[in-house]
Amino acid sequence: MSDDLPIDPEDNTVPEPLSRAIGERYLTYALSTIMNRALPDARDGLKPVHRRILFAMRELRLSPTGPFRKSAKITGDVMGNYHPHGDAAIYDAMARLAQDFAMRYPLVDGQGNFGNIDGDNPAAARYTEARLAGTSEALMDGLAEDSVDFRPNYDGTLTEPVVLPAAFPNLLANGASGIAVGMATNVPPHNLHEVIDACLHLIKTPDARDDTLAGIIQGPDFPTGGVIVENRETIAENYRTGRGAFRVRARWAIEDLGRSQWQIVVTEIPYQVQKSKLIERLAELIQTKRIPILADVRDESAEDIRIVLEPKTRAVDPEQMMAALFRVSDLELRFSMNMNVLIDGRVPKVCSLKEVLRAFLDHRRDVLLRRTNYRLEKIAARLEVLEGYLIAYLNLDRVIEIIRYEDDPKAVMIAEFNLSDVQVEAILNMRLRALRKLEEIELRTERDKLLEEREGLLAMLADDGQQWARISDQLKEVRNQFGKSWADGKRRTDIAEAQEVAPIDMDAMIEREPLTVILSKMGWIRAMKGLQPLDTELKFKDGDGPFMALHAETTDKLMVFASNGRFYTLPANNLPGGRGMGEPLRLMVDLPNEAKVIAMFPWRDGDKYLVASKAGDGFIVAANDILAQTKSGKQVLNGEALLCRPVSGDHVALVGSNRKMLVFPLTELPEMARGKGVRLQKFGSGGGLVEADTLTDATFVTLADGLSWPMGGGKTRTQSDLTEWMGKRASAGRMAPRGFPRDNKFG
Repeated sequence: MSDDLPIDPEDNTVPEPLSRAIGERYLTYALSTIMNRALPDARDGLKPVHRRILFAMRELRLSPTGPFRKSAKITGDVMGNYHPHGDAAIYDAMARLAQDFAMRYPLVDGQGNFGNIDGDNPAAARYTEARLAGTSEALMDGLAEDSVDFRPNYDGTLTEPVVLPAAFPNLLANGASGIAVGMATNVPPHNLHEVIDACLHLIKTPDARDDTLAGIIQGPDFPTGGVIVENRETIAENYRTGRGAFRVRARWAIEDLGRSQWQIVVTEIPYQVQKSKLIERLAELIQTKRIPILADVRDESAEDIRIVLEPKTRAVDPEQMMAALFRVSDLELRFSMNMNVLIDGRVPKVCSLKEVLRAFLDHRRDVLLRRTNYRLEKIAARLEVLEGYLIAYLNLDRVIEIIRYEDDPKAVMIAEFNLSDVQVEAILNMRLRALRKLEEIELRTERDKLLEEREGLLAMLADDGQQWARISDQLKEVRNQFGKSWADGKRRTDIAEAQEVAPIDMDAMIEREPLTVILSKMGWIRAMKGLQPLDTELKFKDGDGPFMALHAETTDKLMVFASNGRFYTLPANNLPGGRGMGEPLRLMVDLPNEAKVIAMFPWRDGDKYLVASKAGDGFIVAANDILAQTKSGKQVLNGEALLCRPVSGDHVALVGSNRKMLVFPLTELPEMARGKGVRLQKFGSGGGLVEADTLTDATFVTLADGLSWPMGGGKTRTQSDLTEWMGKRASAGRMAPRGFPRDNKFG
C-alpha cells in the first residue's frame, strides 16, 4: 500500500540555478534548430526535411520514368515514417522542390498546380501529384550500396540516411536559405556546369586560389534569370569570404512601336520577387506620381514573363527611366549571400567557395571508398560461390552421387571437397539446366572478369590519383547529363557591370500646378487644385474642422514641424486630392500620436527659420538642414517645440506667459543644424503651486518700422518705439505695451 502513496514533490525536486536551467534548455533548442532544421549539409546541400522527402519518394518507387502519386500520399508517408511535423510544412517544402522558378534544378517532378511566380500558393495536396526528378536520382545514386550511414528514424522502426551520396554539388547548384538561432544561411543557386568545372579544377589543383575558382564559377545563376550587375572584384571577394551581396536587375528591352513610339518590355525579374507584388508597386509609383515619366504598366505574361512599361512621352530616355525604377522598385534588389553551412553534418561554419567545394569532394571520396568496399564484398561473395560451382563441375558425377545416396549430403561435400557452407548451399540449390558444359564456360568467364575487377578496385583503393580520376569521371557524366548540353542547363543569369546613368531630375518631370493644402484639426490632409481662398468653407468629418491652410505648387516639398522637434517632408504632388476628406497625415509620415503639428510651409532653398521650445530655447536653422529623406523625419530641435518662424527683419521679439516682452538683435542668435539651442528669454522657474513661465510667441521685426499686432474689428496697432523692451538675449524683458492681445500672441 505504501507504493501507492503520492510522492512528496520535495523528495523529487533537484535545486538548480534558474540561469543554468534556462541556458541548458535553450542551448538544446538552439542546437536542434541549427542541425536538424535550418542549416543545410555542405555535402548534399539538403536540410533534413528535404532529404526525408526524397528518400520517402524513393521508397515509394516514384522514379522519374514511373507513374505519379498523390502528394497527400507522399506527405503522409514522410510525416508518418521520417518527419514527425506538420503535413502543411512538409507539403510546402516538397512543393518548393518542384517549382522551376524557385529551384534552379528542381528535385521533384510535379503534376498540377504547384504555385507560380505571382506568389499564388500550390493547390491542396489531394489535388497534386509528384514523382522524383532526374536530378534526385543523381543525388541518391549508390544509396543501396552502403555509400552513406543510416540512422534510426524518430520512433526506431525504420532507418533513414544521414546524408545522400550526392553525385553533384547540390548546395551550390540549387542554393539554400534558412534562419536558425543566432545564425542564418543564404546560398544563391549556381550553374551546375560551371560548379562541376570548378570541382574538376580543384581536383587537378588542390591548392587552387579562390579567385581562380570564382573565375570558373562566374556568379550565381538564378532560375528566374536576370542580370547581375557587380564587378569581378566584388564577386571574387564574396566567394573568398562566404559573405556579401549581388545586385540583381530585371532583364528588359526596348520595343519599337513605330512612329518614334516605344515601350519597355521586362522579360525576366530578380530571384524571389513575386510578380504580382512588383506590378502593384509599379502601379503605386504611377498613382503617387513618384516616377512621373512612367505612364502605365501592364502585365501581359502568359507562360513567360512580359511586363510592359509605357513612358509618359517619347522624349524620355529609356536608360534614365529604368535607372529611376531600379532605385525605387524590386526591378533591382540585392541578394545577400551567407554561406553558413554544416560541415560533416555537425559544425556550422561560414565557408568560402573553396571550402564548400572541398567539403563536397571529400564527401564524394568517402562515398567512392564505401561503394568500392561494398563492391569488393559482393565480388568476394560471388567468387566464393563460383569456386564452389567450378569444384562441383570438376567432380560432377561424385556430387550427383552424394546428393542421391547420402543422408546428409551437405556434411559429406564439406568434408570431401573442403567447401564452405555458402558454397554447398549454392551447389544444392543449383538447377539441373545449369549442368550444361556451356554454363561451366560462362562461370569461368564470370570468375575471370570478377578477378580482374577486384584487382582494379584494390589498385584504386591503394592509389589516391586513381580515386580522384574516378571521381572526375563521375562528375563529367553528371555534367554531360545536366550541363550546358541539357535544355535547362544553359546559364540564365548574365554577369555585367552596372553602367552609370545620370540621375534624372524627377522634380523637373512633375507638371507645375497651383495647389491649396488643407490640414484639419484631427490631422487629415488634402490638396485642392488651384489657389482657393484660405478661408473657404469646406466639409470635414464629424467633430473635425479647419486647422491650417496654405498655397503651394505640385513641385513643392511641404515641411511639417511637430512638437517633438522633428521636421517631416511631404512631396506636394503625392497629397490626396481635395474631393474627399483627404488622408491622415500620420499614415504618410511617422508622426507619433502625442506629437502635434506646429507649422506647415513650402520648402524654399536658401531660407532660414527660427525654431524655439516652450522652455525659451532656440536657434536659427537653414532650409537645407531640415529636409528629411525618410518617413521618420529629421530631428532638429531637442525639447518640446513651440514654434517655427521664417527669418526676416533685423530683430527678434519674444513674449512669454508672464506677458513680459523682449526685443533683441537677430545677430545674437546662432545658426545650428540640430540641438537645444541657446536661451532666448529668461523666465521664472515657478515653485509650489505656481507654474513656471514659458515662451508664448515670437516674431521678427524691422526696428525702424516698429512692432504691429492685430486689434479687434480688423484694425492693427503699431508700437514705433521699442527702446523700452530692447535688451540682451536671455534677459527677462518688460511688460508688454498697453493694448497687447490678452492671449500673448503677436497675431
